Amino acid sequence: MLPQEIIRRKRDGHELSAGEIAFIVQGIHDGSLSEGQVASFAMSVFFRGMTVPERVALTLGLARSGITLDWREAALPGPVIDKHSSGGVGDKVSLMLAPIVAACGGFVPMISGRGLGHTGGTLDKLSSISGYETQPDIATFRRVVREVGCAVIGQTDDLAPADRRLYAVRDVTGSVESIPLLVSSIMSKKVAEGLDGLVMDVKCGSGAFCDTEPMARDLAQSLVAVANQAGLPTIALITDMDRVLGREVGNALEVMETVAYLTGEGTREPRLHEVTMALAGEMLALGALVPSVAAGRARAEAALADGRAAEVFGRMVAALGGPADFLEHSGRYLSRAPVVKPCTALRSGHVVGMNARQVGIAVVALGGGRAHADDAIDPSVGLSEMTDVGVPIRAGNPLCIVHAASETDADAAITLVREAIRIGDSAPAHRPVVMERVVQ
Repeated sequence: MLPQEIIRRKRDGHELSAGEIAFIVQGIHDGSLSEGQVASFAMSVFFRGMTVPERVALTLGLARSGITLDWREAALPGPVIDKHSSGGVGDKVSLMLAPIVAACGGFVPMISGRGLGHTGGTLDKLSSISGYETQPDIATFRRVVREVGCAVIGQTDDLAPADRRLYAVRDVTGSVESIPLLVSSIMSKKVAEGLDGLVMDVKCGSGAFCDTEPMARDLAQSLVAVANQAGLPTIALITDMDRVLGREVGNALEVMETVAYLTGEGTREPRLHEVTMALAGEMLALGALVPSVAAGRARAEAALADGRAAEVFGRMVAALGGPADFLEHSGRYLSRAPVVKPCTALRSGHVVGMNARQVGIAVVALGGGRAHADDAIDPSVGLSEMTDVGVPIRAGNPLCIVHAASETDADAAITLVREAIRIGDSAPAHRPVVMERVVQ
């Protein structure tokens, strides 16, 4: 086969065979396709799309370019299940969900990513914990999952390596927003994890990749269809990301919120709790640990209430190199910003809306995210005590608290946040945080 002929066929709108896609993936993996050819293939898919069979073939090809984990030899006494989010602002659900599900009898080998653009990354949050190893070797990863019940790490060189090269090319050629390529990228890593089941959290709104409900539904349906046809039982929830999830945005701040959530210190933010429990119920039902989603949610609530989930989180942190007493003394191990000042409302009324993307951009500008993939991150900066849509506010009261490296940075973030949060005369209509459930 000639790569240029396969690229030409896709450019002209033809459906590629599984063999042609396997050839392209092999060329991406072994370097026999040039950067220009990989970019041309990605752009052809971007403009021409892919059928479900093509997406399945690409997913499996990318997954098989590296090792595929097989948990059978570990003789785990429960299902291997995972969750993946399409990303949002303040989304720290993975940090809470993995130990909750593990405390209920599931085994969660969660491979997560770093943030880029306005969305935060799970790995960046965990990297704010002193000593935590986000990229252990496969043997350590397997041992922690077996002994603790969950391990949240980053993609290793062994898992779906062809996807890493394809994504790097997409990132610099304007083809990141292709749903077929996005689906194949996500699912290749999940297939490589050797899962028994997967629950997808597809975010929808101003702070998400999918800013409209039709786009979110398209992505969710494609993810579910491709995963199931690739042999990975999957369901998806579409959840609201038109405002910040939880009260904290920023890496160390979100870890602090996670610890408080798991240990029950203070009141759990209702929308964050609803998303976490909805996903937990789905994961436990999909793994056949409970007879229904409702029963799964009840079991998850119990594991949270009696402290088992918090205990699992503490053991996971210690097993991956973090402090053994992190749960008890997390404040000792998380950095704090030198400048802390309120962002106050300029008028009275109700919070009627929020541009979550701009809130995320404000945190990136503080140093809490990356404008470029190789940028360093300041884990201490961010926004805490975020106000929520629907609440009444008085002029001079805080919309949030800004944590910054300097007064200048804090003032710039205050301007962005004030622009992002809309205040009107009356409260808006209620919007459910779990918007839709997508099954095959």
